[in-house]
Amino acid sequence: MCGVLGIVAKSPANQLLYDGLLMLQHRGQDAGGIVTAQGSTFHMHKGMGLVRDVFRTRNMFALQGNMGVGHVRYPTSGSSKSPAEAQPFYVNSPFGIVLGHNGNLTNSDKLTEELFRTDLRHVNTHSDSEVLLNVLAHELQESSGNCHLDPEIIFTAVSGVHKRCEGAYAVVAMIAGYGLLAFRDPHGIRPLVFGTIETDNGTEYLVASESVALDTLGFRLIRDVAPGEAIFIDESGNFFSKQCAEHASLNPCIFEYVYLARPDSVIDGVSVYETRLNMGDALAEKITQSMRHLDIDVVIPIPDSSRPSALQLANQLGVDFREGLIKNRYVGRTFIMPGQQQRRKSVRQKLNAMSIEFKGKNVLLVDDSIVRGTTSREIVQMARDAGANKIYFASAAPPVRFPNVYGIDMPTRKELIATGCDTEAICREIGADYLIFQDLDALIEAVSKINPTLSHFETSCFNGDYIVGNVTPEYLDTLERKSSTRQSSIKTQLDLSLTVSD
Repeated sequence: MCGVLGIVAKSPANQLLYDGLLMLQHRGQDAGGIVTAQGSTFHMHKGMGLVRDVFRTRNMFALQGNMGVGHVRYPTSGSSKSPAEAQPFYVNSPFGIVLGHNGNLTNSDKLTEELFRTDLRHVNTHSDSEVLLNVLAHELQESSGNCHLDPEIIFTAVSGVHKRCEGAYAVVAMIAGYGLLAFRDPHGIRPLVFGTIETDNGTEYLVASESVALDTLGFRLIRDVAPGEAIFIDESGNFFSKQCAEHASLNPCIFEYVYLARPDSVIDGVSVYETRLNMGDALAEKITQSMRHLDIDVVIPIPDSSRPSALQLANQLGVDFREGLIKNRYVGRTFIMPGQQQRRKSVRQKLNAMSIEFKGKNVLLVDDSIVRGTTSREIVQMARDAGANKIYFASAAPPVRFPNVYGIDMPTRKELIATGCDTEAICREIGADYLIFQDLDALIEAVSKINPTLSHFETSCFNGDYIVGNVTPEYLDTLERKSSTRQSSIKTQLDLSLTVSD
Protein backbone atom coordinates (compact mmCIF):
# COMPACT_ATOMS: atom_id res chain seq x y z
CA MET A 1 0.00 0.00 0.00
CA CYS A 2 1.36 3.41 -1.01
CA GLY A 3 0.18 6.91 -1.76
CA VAL A 4 0.90 8.72 -5.04
CA LEU A 5 0.55 12.34 -6.05
CA GLY A 6 1.15 14.28 -9.27
CA ILE A 7 0.69 17.97 -10.04
CA VAL A 8 0.90 20.36 -12.96
CA ALA A 9 0.73 23.88 -11.53
CA LYS A 10 1.27 27.47 -12.60
CA SER A 11 3.54 28.22 -9.65
CA PRO A 12 6.12 26.26 -7.63
CA ALA A 13 4.77 22.78 -6.89
CA ASN A 14 7.02 21.80 -3.97
CA GLN A 15 4.79 22.99 -1.11
CA LEU A 16 1.65 21.54 -2.69
CA LEU A 17 3.36 18.17 -3.07
CA TYR A 18 4.59 18.22 0.51
CA ASP A 19 1.17 19.16 1.89
CA GLY A 20 -0.51 16.54 -0.29
CA LEU A 21 1.81 13.79 0.94
CA LEU A 22 0.96 14.70 4.52
CA MET A 23 -2.68 13.99 3.65
CA LEU A 24 -1.65 10.59 2.27
CA GLN A 25 0.71 9.72 5.12
CA HIS A 26 -1.66 6.99 6.35
CA ARG A 27 -0.96 5.11 3.11
CA GLY A 28 2.78 4.86 3.77
CA GLN A 29 5.07 5.61 6.69
CA ASP A 30 8.18 3.75 5.57
CA ALA A 31 9.57 6.25 3.06
CA GLY A 32 8.69 9.38 1.13
CA GLY A 33 9.91 11.14 -1.99
CA ILE A 34 9.28 14.13 -4.25
CA VAL A 35 10.56 14.86 -7.76
CA THR A 36 9.91 18.19 -9.46
CA ALA A 37 10.56 19.20 -13.05
CA GLN A 38 12.12 22.49 -14.11
CA GLY A 39 12.11 22.42 -17.89
CA SER A 40 13.88 19.19 -18.83
CA THR A 41 15.68 18.97 -15.46
CA PHE A 42 14.46 16.83 -12.57
CA HIS A 43 15.06 17.70 -8.90
CA MET A 44 14.70 14.76 -6.51
CA HIS A 45 14.72 14.18 -2.78
CA LYS A 46 13.58 11.02 -1.02
CA GLY A 47 14.40 9.11 2.13
CA MET A 48 13.22 6.78 4.84
CA GLY A 49 10.62 7.80 7.41
CA LEU A 50 7.66 10.14 7.71
CA VAL A 51 7.18 13.05 5.32
CA ARG A 52 7.92 15.58 8.05
CA ASP A 53 11.26 13.86 8.76
CA VAL A 54 12.34 13.26 5.15
CA PHE A 55 12.00 16.87 3.98
CA ARG A 56 13.82 19.84 5.49
CA THR A 57 13.75 23.46 4.37
CA ARG A 58 16.93 23.05 2.32
CA ASN A 59 15.39 20.07 0.51
CA MET A 60 12.24 22.01 -0.29
CA PHE A 61 14.20 24.95 -1.73
CA ALA A 62 16.01 22.54 -4.04
CA LEU A 63 12.75 21.14 -5.45
CA GLN A 64 12.24 23.77 -8.14
CA GLY A 65 9.60 23.72 -10.86
CA ASN A 66 5.85 23.86 -11.41
CA MET A 67 5.34 20.14 -12.05
CA GLY A 68 6.09 17.17 -9.83
CA VAL A 69 5.23 13.77 -8.39
CA GLY A 70 5.29 12.54 -4.81
CA HIS A 71 5.14 9.17 -3.10
CA VAL A 72 4.74 7.68 0.38
CA ARG A 73 5.54 4.02 0.79
CA TYR A 74 4.65 0.95 2.73
CA PRO A 75 6.80 -1.90 1.42
CA THR A 76 5.11 -4.78 -0.40
CA SER A 77 7.62 -6.16 -2.88
CA GLY A 78 11.32 -6.09 -2.12
CA SER A 79 13.15 -5.54 1.16
CA SER A 80 11.23 -3.68 3.81
CA LYS A 81 13.80 -1.11 4.88
CA SER A 82 15.97 -0.39 1.85
CA PRO A 83 16.52 3.31 1.05
CA ALA A 84 17.23 2.28 -2.55
CA GLU A 85 13.57 1.32 -2.92
CA ALA A 86 12.14 4.67 -1.84
CA GLN A 87 10.14 6.18 -4.68
CA PRO A 88 9.79 7.83 -7.17
CA PHE A 89 12.18 5.88 -9.41
CA TYR A 90 14.07 7.43 -12.34
CA VAL A 91 15.43 6.34 -15.73
CA ASN A 92 17.10 8.54 -18.34
CA SER A 93 16.62 6.42 -21.47
CA PRO A 94 15.02 6.86 -23.92
CA PHE A 95 13.49 9.83 -22.12
CA GLY A 96 13.94 11.15 -18.60
CA ILE A 97 11.10 9.50 -16.68
CA VAL A 98 10.22 9.40 -12.98
CA LEU A 99 7.48 7.15 -11.65
CA GLY A 100 5.59 6.52 -8.42
CA HIS A 101 3.41 3.43 -8.07
CA ASN A 102 0.72 2.15 -5.71
CA GLY A 103 -0.06 -1.53 -6.05
CA ASN A 104 1.78 -4.73 -6.83
CA LEU A 105 2.68 -6.53 -10.05
CA THR A 106 2.00 -10.25 -9.88
CA ASN A 107 4.29 -11.07 -12.81
CA SER A 108 7.28 -8.91 -11.84
CA ASP A 109 9.74 -11.84 -11.90
CA LYS A 110 8.78 -12.68 -15.48
CA LEU A 111 8.97 -9.01 -16.50
CA THR A 112 12.40 -8.61 -14.90
CA GLU A 113 13.67 -11.51 -16.99
CA GLU A 114 12.10 -10.06 -20.16
CA LEU A 115 13.62 -6.65 -19.49
CA PHE A 116 17.09 -8.15 -19.11
CA ARG A 117 16.98 -10.74 -21.90
CA THR A 118 14.84 -9.03 -24.54
CA ASP A 119 14.49 -5.32 -23.79
CA LEU A 120 18.15 -4.95 -22.71
CA ARG A 121 17.19 -2.96 -19.63
CA HIS A 122 18.64 -3.48 -16.16
CA VAL A 123 16.66 -3.36 -12.90
CA ASN A 124 18.73 -2.39 -9.84
CA THR A 125 16.36 -3.27 -6.98
CA HIS A 126 13.79 -5.89 -6.05
CA SER A 127 10.95 -3.37 -6.36
CA ASP A 128 8.20 -4.10 -8.86
CA SER A 129 7.79 -0.32 -9.22
CA GLU A 130 11.20 -0.11 -10.89
CA VAL A 131 10.14 -2.99 -13.13
CA LEU A 132 7.00 -1.07 -14.12
CA LEU A 133 9.04 2.06 -14.82
CA ASN A 134 11.36 0.17 -17.15
CA VAL A 135 8.45 -1.47 -18.96
CA LEU A 136 6.95 1.99 -19.50
CA ALA A 137 10.31 3.34 -20.71
CA HIS A 138 10.69 0.47 -23.16
CA GLU A 139 7.16 0.89 -24.51
CA LEU A 140 7.76 4.62 -24.99
CA GLN A 141 10.91 3.79 -26.92
CA GLU A 142 9.08 1.28 -29.11
CA SER A 143 6.13 3.60 -29.74
CA SER A 144 8.18 6.69 -30.52
CA GLY A 145 11.22 5.25 -32.25
CA ASN A 146 13.30 7.50 -29.97
CA CYS A 147 11.68 10.53 -31.60
CA HIS A 148 9.44 13.31 -30.32
CA LEU A 149 6.50 12.28 -28.13
CA ASP A 150 2.87 13.32 -28.42
CA PRO A 151 -0.20 12.22 -26.41
CA GLU A 152 -1.14 9.46 -28.87
CA ILE A 153 2.34 7.95 -28.75
CA ILE A 154 2.27 8.09 -24.94
CA PHE A 155 -1.14 6.40 -24.83
CA THR A 156 0.11 3.69 -27.20
CA ALA A 157 2.96 3.05 -24.76
CA VAL A 158 0.51 2.75 -21.86
CA SER A 159 -1.46 0.22 -23.91
CA GLY A 160 1.76 -1.77 -24.16
CA VAL A 161 2.19 -1.58 -20.39
CA HIS A 162 -1.33 -2.92 -19.86
CA LYS A 163 -0.61 -5.86 -22.19
CA ARG A 164 2.56 -6.81 -20.32
CA CYS A 165 1.89 -5.96 -16.68
CA GLU A 166 -0.42 -8.04 -14.49
CA GLY A 167 -1.69 -7.13 -11.05
CA ALA A 168 -2.71 -3.83 -9.50
CA TYR A 169 -1.16 -0.47 -10.29
CA ALA A 170 -2.10 3.17 -9.95
CA VAL A 171 0.72 5.22 -11.45
CA VAL A 172 1.88 8.83 -11.68
CA ALA A 173 4.87 9.58 -13.88
CA MET A 174 6.66 12.60 -15.37
CA ILE A 175 8.36 12.67 -18.74
CA ALA A 176 11.05 15.35 -18.90
CA GLY A 177 10.14 18.18 -21.23
CA TYR A 178 6.64 16.80 -21.88
CA GLY A 179 4.32 16.54 -18.88
CA LEU A 180 2.55 14.41 -16.30
CA LEU A 181 1.17 10.94 -17.04
CA ALA A 182 -1.21 8.97 -14.80
CA PHE A 183 -2.86 5.61 -15.40
CA ARG A 184 -4.70 2.83 -13.60
CA ASP A 185 -4.66 -0.93 -14.17
CA PRO A 186 -7.45 -2.44 -16.33
CA HIS A 187 -9.15 -3.93 -13.27
CA GLY A 188 -9.24 -0.64 -11.32
CA ILE A 189 -8.04 -2.33 -8.13
CA ARG A 190 -6.10 0.53 -6.56
CA PRO A 191 -7.65 4.02 -6.39
CA LEU A 192 -6.64 7.10 -8.38
CA VAL A 193 -8.50 10.42 -8.73
CA PHE A 194 -7.81 13.81 -10.27
CA GLY A 195 -9.07 17.35 -9.85
CA THR A 196 -8.48 20.96 -10.82
CA ILE A 197 -8.27 24.42 -9.37
CA GLU A 198 -8.64 27.69 -11.25
CA THR A 199 -5.95 30.29 -10.58
CA ASP A 200 -5.21 33.74 -12.00
CA ASN A 201 -2.60 32.10 -14.24
CA GLY A 202 -4.80 29.25 -15.45
CA THR A 203 -5.96 25.74 -14.52
CA GLU A 204 -3.85 23.53 -12.27
CA TYR A 205 -4.23 19.73 -12.12
CA LEU A 206 -3.69 17.33 -9.24
CA VAL A 207 -3.73 13.51 -9.37
CA ALA A 208 -3.82 11.55 -6.10
CA SER A 209 -4.53 8.19 -4.53
CA GLU A 210 -7.38 9.67 -2.50
CA SER A 211 -9.70 12.64 -2.83
CA VAL A 212 -8.75 13.92 0.63
CA ALA A 213 -5.49 15.25 -0.84
CA LEU A 214 -7.49 17.32 -3.35
CA ASP A 215 -9.95 18.60 -0.76
CA THR A 216 -7.34 19.90 1.64
CA LEU A 217 -5.38 21.66 -1.12
CA GLY A 218 -8.47 23.40 -2.49
CA PHE A 219 -8.80 21.34 -5.67
CA ARG A 220 -12.19 20.29 -7.01
CA LEU A 221 -12.58 16.55 -7.56
CA ILE A 222 -13.35 15.89 -11.21
CA ARG A 223 -13.57 12.09 -11.18
CA ASP A 224 -11.68 8.85 -10.72
CA VAL A 225 -9.25 7.72 -13.36
CA ALA A 226 -11.11 4.86 -15.04
CA PRO A 227 -9.71 1.32 -15.11
CA GLY A 228 -7.29 1.05 -18.03
CA GLU A 229 -7.46 4.79 -18.68
CA ALA A 230 -4.47 7.09 -19.01
CA ILE A 231 -4.51 10.85 -18.58
CA PHE A 232 -1.75 13.17 -19.75
CA ILE A 233 -1.31 16.84 -18.85
CA ASP A 234 1.41 18.62 -20.78
CA GLU A 235 3.64 21.34 -19.34
CA SER A 236 1.27 24.05 -20.58
CA GLY A 237 -1.69 22.49 -18.76
CA ASN A 238 -3.43 20.91 -21.75
CA PHE A 239 -5.40 17.81 -20.71
CA PHE A 240 -5.68 14.57 -22.71
CA SER A 241 -7.20 11.20 -21.82
CA LYS A 242 -7.77 7.83 -23.49
CA GLN A 243 -8.89 4.31 -22.65
CA CYS A 244 -5.76 2.24 -23.21
CA ALA A 245 -6.90 -1.27 -22.28
CA GLU A 246 -8.80 -3.64 -24.55
CA HIS A 247 -10.82 -5.18 -21.72
CA ALA A 248 -11.33 -2.94 -18.69
CA SER A 249 -13.68 -3.43 -15.73
CA LEU A 250 -13.97 -1.76 -12.35
CA ASN A 251 -13.09 -4.03 -9.40
CA PRO A 252 -11.96 -1.75 -6.55
CA CYS A 253 -10.23 -3.30 -3.56
CA ILE A 254 -12.93 -3.51 -0.90
CA PHE A 255 -10.29 -3.33 1.86
CA GLU A 256 -9.80 0.33 0.95
CA TYR A 257 -13.26 1.00 2.39
CA VAL A 258 -12.72 -1.24 5.41
CA TYR A 259 -9.37 0.07 6.58
CA LEU A 260 -6.88 1.61 4.18
CA ALA A 261 -8.48 4.86 3.02
CA ARG A 262 -9.20 7.90 5.15
CA PRO A 263 -12.89 8.21 6.09
CA ASP A 264 -13.11 11.66 4.48
CA SER A 265 -12.12 10.29 1.06
CA VAL A 266 -14.42 9.39 -1.82
CA ILE A 267 -13.30 6.43 -3.95
CA ASP A 268 -15.07 5.44 -7.16
CA GLY A 269 -18.04 7.58 -6.21
CA VAL A 270 -18.37 6.11 -2.72
CA SER A 271 -17.85 7.93 0.57
CA VAL A 272 -15.54 5.83 2.74
CA TYR A 273 -17.17 7.23 5.87
CA GLU A 274 -20.66 6.32 4.69
CA THR A 275 -19.60 2.76 3.90
CA ARG A 276 -18.28 2.36 7.44
CA LEU A 277 -21.60 3.58 8.83
CA ASN A 278 -23.31 0.98 6.65
CA MET A 279 -20.99 -1.70 8.00
CA GLY A 280 -22.16 -0.80 11.50
CA ASP A 281 -25.78 -1.06 10.39
CA ALA A 282 -25.15 -4.52 8.95
CA LEU A 283 -23.46 -5.74 12.14
CA ALA A 284 -26.34 -4.40 14.23
CA GLU A 285 -28.86 -6.20 12.03
CA LYS A 286 -26.93 -9.46 12.36
CA ILE A 287 -26.78 -9.16 16.15
CA THR A 288 -30.46 -8.23 16.39
CA GLN A 289 -31.59 -11.15 14.24
CA SER A 290 -29.50 -13.98 15.64
CA MET A 291 -27.60 -12.87 18.75
CA ARG A 292 -30.19 -11.35 21.06
CA HIS A 293 -28.71 -13.33 23.95
CA LEU A 294 -25.71 -10.99 24.05
CA ASP A 295 -26.26 -8.66 27.02
CA ILE A 296 -24.20 -5.74 25.76
CA ASP A 297 -23.73 -2.78 28.13
CA VAL A 298 -21.39 -0.66 26.03
CA VAL A 299 -19.84 -0.52 22.54
CA ILE A 300 -16.17 0.52 22.39
CA PRO A 301 -14.31 1.06 19.12
CA ILE A 302 -10.72 0.05 18.54
CA PRO A 303 -9.44 3.34 17.09
CA ASP A 304 -9.42 4.75 14.53
CA SER A 305 -10.91 3.20 11.40
CA SER A 306 -13.61 1.21 13.24
CA ARG A 307 -15.11 4.26 14.98
CA PRO A 308 -17.89 5.06 12.44
CA SER A 309 -19.01 1.41 12.35
CA ALA A 310 -18.97 1.14 16.14
CA LEU A 311 -20.92 4.37 16.58
CA GLN A 312 -23.61 3.30 14.11
CA LEU A 313 -23.75 -0.17 15.68
CA ALA A 314 -24.30 1.30 19.15
CA ASN A 315 -27.01 3.65 17.87
CA GLN A 316 -28.87 0.82 16.15
CA LEU A 317 -28.66 -1.44 19.20
CA GLY A 318 -29.64 1.36 21.57
CA VAL A 319 -26.64 0.91 23.88
CA ASP A 320 -23.98 3.32 25.08
CA PHE A 321 -21.02 4.19 22.87
CA ARG A 322 -17.81 4.98 24.76
CA GLU A 323 -14.18 5.74 23.95
CA GLY A 324 -12.48 3.27 26.25
CA LEU A 325 -9.24 2.79 24.32
CA ILE A 326 -6.95 5.77 23.95
CA LYS A 327 -4.53 5.73 21.04
CA ASN A 328 -0.92 6.86 20.94
CA ARG A 329 -0.66 8.26 17.41
CA TYR A 330 3.11 7.93 17.21
CA VAL A 331 3.24 4.15 16.84
CA GLY A 332 2.89 2.58 13.39
CA ARG A 333 0.33 0.07 12.18
CA THR A 334 0.98 -3.32 13.74
CA PHE A 335 -0.23 -5.84 11.15
CA ILE A 336 2.83 -5.29 8.93
CA MET A 337 5.46 -5.17 11.67
CA PRO A 338 8.02 -8.02 11.58
CA GLY A 339 8.16 -10.38 14.52
CA GLN A 340 5.35 -11.38 16.90
CA GLN A 341 7.12 -10.02 19.98
CA GLN A 342 7.57 -6.60 18.38
CA ARG A 343 3.88 -6.55 17.42
CA ARG A 344 2.77 -7.43 20.96
CA LYS A 345 4.92 -4.70 22.43
CA SER A 346 3.63 -2.22 19.85
CA VAL A 347 -0.02 -2.90 20.74
CA ARG A 348 0.58 -1.99 24.38
CA GLN A 349 2.42 1.16 23.35
CA LYS A 350 -0.28 2.07 20.88
CA LEU A 351 -3.43 1.64 22.98
CA ASN A 352 -4.30 2.11 26.63
CA ALA A 353 -7.55 0.95 28.23
CA MET A 354 -9.43 3.23 30.65
CA SER A 355 -10.81 1.03 33.43
CA ILE A 356 -13.69 3.46 34.09
CA GLU A 357 -15.27 2.34 30.78
CA PHE A 358 -14.60 -1.40 31.25
CA LYS A 359 -14.95 -2.27 34.93
CA GLY A 360 -17.92 -4.54 35.60
CA LYS A 361 -19.40 -4.12 32.11
CA ASN A 362 -20.25 -6.46 29.25
CA VAL A 363 -18.27 -4.81 26.48
CA LEU A 364 -18.62 -5.13 22.71
CA LEU A 365 -15.29 -4.25 21.13
CA VAL A 366 -15.48 -3.28 17.44
CA ASP A 367 -12.51 -3.44 15.07
CA ASP A 368 -12.30 -2.94 11.30
CA SER A 369 -10.85 -6.43 10.73
CA ILE A 370 -8.86 -9.27 12.25
CA VAL A 371 -5.70 -10.23 10.36
CA ARG A 372 -3.09 -12.05 12.44
CA GLY A 373 -5.11 -11.83 15.62
CA THR A 374 -2.15 -10.53 17.65
CA THR A 375 -3.68 -7.09 18.13
CA SER A 376 -7.12 -8.50 18.91
CA ARG A 377 -5.73 -10.92 21.50
CA GLU A 378 -3.79 -8.19 23.27
CA ILE A 379 -6.77 -5.81 23.31
CA VAL A 380 -9.08 -8.46 24.73
CA GLN A 381 -6.55 -9.08 27.49
CA MET A 382 -6.26 -5.34 28.12
CA ALA A 383 -10.04 -5.18 28.50
CA ARG A 384 -9.98 -8.04 31.01
CA ASP A 385 -7.18 -6.38 32.93
CA ALA A 386 -9.29 -3.21 33.00
CA GLY A 387 -12.10 -5.12 34.74
CA ALA A 388 -14.53 -6.03 31.97
CA ASN A 389 -17.13 -8.61 32.92
CA LYS A 390 -17.70 -10.12 29.47
CA ILE A 391 -15.90 -9.26 26.25
CA TYR A 392 -17.62 -9.58 22.91
CA PHE A 393 -15.68 -8.80 19.75
CA ALA A 394 -17.09 -7.66 16.40
CA SER A 395 -15.18 -7.31 13.12
CA ALA A 396 -16.60 -4.91 10.53
CA ALA A 397 -15.03 -7.15 7.87
CA PRO A 398 -15.29 -10.90 7.20
CA PRO A 399 -12.47 -13.25 8.29
CA VAL A 400 -9.21 -12.57 6.42
CA ARG A 401 -8.26 -16.03 5.15
CA PHE A 402 -6.02 -15.33 2.15
CA PRO A 403 -3.03 -13.06 1.41
CA ASN A 404 -3.57 -9.86 -0.53
CA VAL A 405 -1.24 -9.77 -3.52
CA TYR A 406 -2.38 -6.45 -4.99
CA GLY A 407 -0.51 -3.94 -2.88
CA ILE A 408 -1.26 -4.69 0.78
CA ASP A 409 1.55 -6.43 2.64
CA MET A 410 -0.69 -8.93 4.41
CA PRO A 411 0.85 -12.00 6.04
CA THR A 412 1.27 -15.45 4.59
CA ARG A 413 -1.57 -17.96 4.87
CA LYS A 414 -0.06 -19.68 7.90
CA GLU A 415 0.14 -16.36 9.76
CA LEU A 416 -3.49 -15.41 9.16
CA ILE A 417 -5.52 -16.41 12.20
CA ALA A 418 -8.62 -17.26 10.14
CA THR A 419 -6.88 -19.67 7.75
CA GLY A 420 -8.34 -23.09 8.42
CA CYS A 421 -10.26 -21.90 11.50
CA ASP A 422 -13.96 -21.33 12.11
CA THR A 423 -15.37 -18.44 14.12
CA GLU A 424 -15.46 -20.41 17.39
CA ALA A 425 -11.78 -21.34 17.08
CA ILE A 426 -10.78 -17.75 16.33
CA CYS A 427 -12.83 -16.58 19.30
CA ARG A 428 -10.96 -18.96 21.59
CA GLU A 429 -7.64 -17.89 20.09
CA ILE A 430 -8.19 -14.17 20.81
CA GLY A 431 -9.71 -14.90 24.23
CA ALA A 432 -13.12 -13.28 23.69
CA ASP A 433 -16.43 -14.55 25.08
CA TYR A 434 -18.15 -14.16 21.71
CA LEU A 435 -17.01 -13.20 18.21
CA ILE A 436 -19.03 -11.68 15.37
CA PHE A 437 -17.77 -11.32 11.80
CA GLN A 438 -19.34 -9.26 9.05
CA ASP A 439 -20.76 -11.33 6.20
CA LEU A 440 -19.07 -10.71 2.83
CA ASP A 441 -22.41 -10.09 1.09
CA ALA A 442 -23.25 -7.48 3.72
CA LEU A 443 -19.87 -5.80 3.28
CA ILE A 444 -20.31 -5.61 -0.49
CA GLU A 445 -23.81 -4.18 -0.03
CA ALA A 446 -22.45 -1.57 2.41
CA VAL A 447 -20.36 -0.17 -0.44
CA SER A 448 -22.54 -0.81 -3.48
CA LYS A 449 -25.71 0.69 -1.96
CA ILE A 450 -23.97 4.10 -2.12
CA ASN A 451 -22.96 3.62 -5.76
CA PRO A 452 -25.17 0.95 -7.35
CA THR A 453 -23.05 0.97 -10.52
CA LEU A 454 -20.35 -0.85 -8.55
CA SER A 455 -21.13 -4.52 -8.91
CA HIS A 456 -17.73 -6.21 -8.60
CA PHE A 457 -14.98 -5.82 -6.03
CA GLU A 458 -11.53 -7.23 -5.36
CA THR A 459 -12.28 -9.40 -2.30
CA SER A 460 -9.48 -11.97 -2.50
CA CYS A 461 -8.31 -11.65 1.11
CA PHE A 462 -11.77 -12.83 2.22
CA ASN A 463 -12.69 -15.47 -0.36
CA GLY A 464 -9.49 -16.26 -2.31
CA ASP A 465 -11.04 -15.06 -5.56
CA TYR A 466 -8.16 -13.24 -7.28
CA ILE A 467 -9.30 -10.88 -10.04
CA VAL A 468 -6.11 -11.30 -12.08
CA GLY A 469 -6.01 -14.92 -13.13
CA ASN A 470 -2.28 -15.57 -12.78
CA VAL A 471 -2.46 -15.94 -8.97
CA THR A 472 -2.13 -19.69 -8.45
CA PRO A 473 -1.34 -21.80 -5.36
CA GLU A 474 2.20 -22.09 -6.74
CA TYR A 475 2.45 -18.30 -6.95
CA LEU A 476 1.31 -17.97 -3.32
CA ASP A 477 3.84 -20.63 -2.28
CA THR A 478 6.59 -18.62 -3.98
CA LEU A 479 5.49 -15.44 -2.19
CA GLU A 480 5.54 -17.24 1.14
CA ARG A 481 9.06 -18.52 0.55
CA LYS A 482 10.20 -15.00 -0.29
CA SER A 483 8.45 -13.65 2.80
CA SER A 484 10.08 -16.29 4.98
CA THR A 485 13.50 -15.42 3.55
CA ARG A 486 12.87 -11.71 4.11
CA GLN A 487 11.73 -12.23 7.71
CA SER A 488 14.81 -14.39 8.39
CA SER A 489 16.99 -11.62 6.96
CA ILE A 490 15.28 -9.01 9.16
CA LYS A 491 15.67 -11.23 12.24
CA THR A 492 19.37 -11.73 11.45
CA GLN A 493 19.86 -7.97 11.10
CA LEU A 494 18.08 -7.38 14.42
CA ASP A 495 20.13 -10.07 16.15
CA LEU A 496 23.37 -8.58 14.79
CA SER A 497 22.25 -5.12 15.91
CA LEU A 498 21.52 -6.39 19.43
CA THR A 499 24.86 -8.19 19.53
CA VAL A 500 26.74 -5.04 18.53
CA SER A 501 24.82 -2.93 21.07
CA ASP A 502 25.57 -5.42 23.83
